[in-house]
Amino acid sequence: MSNEEHKVDYTTVSIPKPLAEKIKERMKGTGFSSVSSYVTYVLRQVISSIEEEEREKQAFSKEEEEQVKQRLRDLGYLD
Repeated sequence: MSNEEHKVDYTTVSIPKPLAEKIKERMKGTGFSSVSSYVTYVLRQVISSIEEEEREKQAFSKEEEEQVKQRLRDLGYLD
């Protein structure tokens, strides 16, 4: 695969300078080479965590869903 197939478009996001300075302090010793790469990593972690919470908030687990369906079958509401 060529580099063009893996090319990612970027955008610019502005953050307050005091926050950028705090981020620079926090990223010392982490191996991150820029504020952008550190912020990208943190935001991916946050989004991943939110998405995981949303998946866990399903109305029913698969097992519970099957129990409800079986109960509806037993009552004659489903075939």
